[in-house]
Amino acid sequence: MRENIIQQKSFDFALLIIELYKKLIKRNEFVLSKQILRSGTSIGANIEESIGAQSRNDFISKISISYKEARETEYWLKLLLGGKYITQEEFNVYIEGITIILKLLTAIQKTTKENR
Repeated sequence: MRENIIQQKSFDFALLIIELYKKLIKRNEFVLSKQILRSGTSIGANIEESIGAQSRNDFISKISISYKEARETEYWLKLLLGGKYITQEEFNVYIEGITIILKLLTAIQKTTKENR
């Protein structure tokens, strides 16, 4: 069986987000931490749902939701940086991960729609 790159990247990213969430909670940051936890882990959850999609349209829908969640996660990361909850170095690690995921999701959406 072939390795599913987007599935693995989104899972690894979700683990990073869980660690970030724990760090933010220790600093008594409860609102932004919950937002980034939800969006950052939802990416992979929707990718998992897309793998079990019942149709091509269902697949596209789930991948599109993953893309939206990734964009939202990028926004929360920018807020965390701007609010000085994370350092520039930490931000760079997270933003690299989310950028790769966004590029993969964009390619998947494009290819799937073209092959409809």
